[in-house]
Formats: sequence, structure tokens, C-alpha cells
Amino acid sequence: MQPGQDPALLEEVCQHLLVHHDALRLRFEQLEGMWQQVNEGLGEKVSFSQFDLSYLTQTEQAIAIERIATELQNSLHLSQGPLIRVGFFDLGSQQTSRLLLILHHLTEDAFSLRVLVEDLQTAYQQLQRQEIITLPPKTTSFQQWSSLLMEYANSPELEQELTYWLAQPTQVPYLPLDYLNGANTEVSTRFVSVNLTPEETRILLQELPATYHTQINEVLLTALAQAISPWIKSQNFLIDLEGHGREEVISGVDLSRTLGFFTTVFPVHLNIGEFPDPIDTLISIKEQLRRIPKRGIGYGLLRYCYKDKSYAEKLCNLPQAEIIFNYLGQFDQVFKQSSTFQLASESHGATISPHSTRSHLLQVVGKVMGRQLQVSWAYSENIHRQATVEELAQRFVLGLRSLISQCQSSNTPSFSPSDFPEAELSQEELGQLFLKHN
Repeated sequence: MQPGQDPALLEEVCQHLLVHHDALRLRFEQLEGMWQQVNEGLGEKVSFSQFDLSYLTQTEQAIAIERIATELQNSLHLSQGPLIRVGFFDLGSQQTSRLLLILHHLTEDAFSLRVLVEDLQTAYQQLQRQEIITLPPKTTSFQQWSSLLMEYANSPELEQELTYWLAQPTQVPYLPLDYLNGANTEVSTRFVSVNLTPEETRILLQELPATYHTQINEVLLTALAQAISPWIKSQNFLIDLEGHGREEVISGVDLSRTLGFFTTVFPVHLNIGEFPDPIDTLISIKEQLRRIPKRGIGYGLLRYCYKDKSYAEKLCNLPQAEIIFNYLGQFDQVFKQSSTFQLASESHGATISPHSTRSHLLQVVGKVMGRQLQVSWAYSENIHRQATVEELAQRFVLGLRSLISQCQSSNTPSFSPSDFPEAELSQEELGQLFLKHN
């Protein structure tokens, strides 16, 4: 934020966002062992706090921001609220101010953040021009989506997916451990981060998809599988994938501007095969991923919302993944250089209780920031050595660079069966078809 931003206008904007987006007013209560979500009325006042840190040095300001941010993070309460808190930090006339938005993860996901930042900037600029706040129309409400999703979870259409999800392998290789019986706690979490250059990222996002008709997830998962396979000494690989959860599975639903936690998590069994050419491995992974019904949204619905709980038990008893992957997208498109708001470098405080148990042994998260792909590997120092994870991360980067190199050396478009779903061709038949055509 630029110097001189008006905290009073910001508070008014945040109050408007609280009213406009229903999910920001959610509450969660546990009744008779079951969690229920309810929506508070429109009378709730946004929790907006101001902090004057102008008298501190820059080093002291960073320490104070982290301390206050952690206190604000800890103040969120599922049943009593608030689930959103806002902090404004005045760092003096020579520095930009800091605006801290804290939202419980049950109220928003990465997709929601884009909508929220866009609305925040739009509304603030309107108030600066002394205009009435006018945001784009609401889309399908979170409440309506929840109701429709429960109906879909018990529909004959989704029931057909049971065969797919229950046909998963019952035995998978486990990840090797450096330390046995270590506690997989949040407080023990450590990170290894790797980046691509801006030019490598451009090729990854633009040229690779154009040449091989792939999606970014397919490329990243190919490199990830190539990094993991030698470590586990197996070509078969079980991983949990996170998706945005806004799949178009219900007619008439529009979630393009709906805030909420829609994220899906579903297991994927990958086999990298013994392909000498990394592009062949990419095509194989691409085809495996595209066989997943409706981008995996049905798995969670069948496991947690389906009427016949015996199937939920069967899904629960299948092997569970020890590694989870999530690609968050291009954050450059959220915080553009011309935006009123930019990401700050200071810590936003602890977002998870240090006493919590981590859901997976490895968490791999990718995003594009500053025109560079950034991939973070989270692990527990009680279970894995830093050197182990660093080697995996570097192997992952080498896999990406190999795919990028192959793409640069060949401008010939490459197709696979999923590019022509109506034709029902094998890869070999497709290759013969293009050979005859050429």
C-alpha cells in the first residue's frame, strides 16, 4: 500500500466485503458429534484493528508485525467468531503501510483470494473517488451450492463413479523415512524451496502447453513423479491432489465470484513407466490424469456425503497418500504492478497451531510469483533430513528443465488420445493416423 492510505476508508471497505460475501460470516458448531455451519446475519461488524509502529526501526517493525499477526491469527474462533480479522499497520510517512487480511481457511481458498483482492481494490478506489461501492453481482451463494452439492452427492450420476474410486490398488509403496517414529507435528515443519527462471517459467506456461496440449498440473506432476520414483524404488506412485473444487458438475451453478472453501483433495495413482523420452512420460501422465472423473470432485462427496456409509468405509480403508501436491496458479495476475495492493515481505504470523499433526509427510506447493515458478517442499524435521528433501526438490527441477529442453528442440505439435475423446483411439493408432496424414 502507498503512504497516506486512509484506514477509515479501508475499514468501510472491509465492512462492505463482510456483508457482500456470505462465507465471511460463517460459524461452525459441533452438535452431537456433528459439525454444522451456520451463517451470521448482516449486523456483524468487521474486526478492524489499527497499529502505530512508526516510532520503531524497520527491524523492530517486522518483529512487531509478526508478533501482532500471530496474536490476531490465534483470535479466530469457529463458533463465536470472528473468522475474518483485519490489521492496519502505520509504518510512518517514509514507508508504505501494511494491511493484514486474516481469514479462517473454512471461509476462503486460493480462488476466493483472487476475488477478495479484486473487490478490495475496486471498492477502495470507488470510495477514494467518493463514489458508492458497486461490486459485480453475486454468483451462486455458498449456501445454495452446499445444498445442491448434497443432492449431487447422492445422485445416480455420481454413483457411477464408485467403481472407479474403489478399483484403486490396495498396496502402494511407502515413502522412505530418515528417522523412525518421529512426530509429524506442525512445529517440526521445515521448508525447501526451488525456482525456475522467468524464461523457463514462460516456456512452461506457454510453449509446453501449446506444443503438447498439456495443462500445467500435468507437467509439474510428471517432474514430481520422476523425482519421487527413484527414491521409493517403484514406478507406481500414490499422491493426493488438491483441486479448486469449482467443477461444473451442476447445471445452472456459477461459482466464479463465490467465496468459500471449495478445495477438493483426491488420491491419484500414477505410473511413470520406462519411457526413455521424458515427453513420452509426460504424455503418459497426461492420459492417466485425464481419466480421473470430473477432476476428482466425486471422491470427497462419495467418502463424506454419500448415503451408503459402507462405501465411505471402503474408501477410507484404501491406502492413503503420504504426499500431497497443490498448484495455486499465477499470483502475478492477482497482484499486478499497477494494483493499489501488493504482497508484503513481512511474516503474516503462525497460521496453524504448532501442536497440530500434519496431514502428510510431504507437501509440495507451487505458484508463479514475479514471473517465476516457485515450488515449496514442506516436511517434518522429525522424519526427514533436509538433504533428503533438497535432493528431491533438485531432481524435480531437473525434470522440469528436461521437459523444457525437449520442447525447445522440437516445435512439432504432439497429440494424445484425450485430445480427441470422441475418437476413442489408442496412442499407437493416433500416431499411425498422423503418420499417414503427413
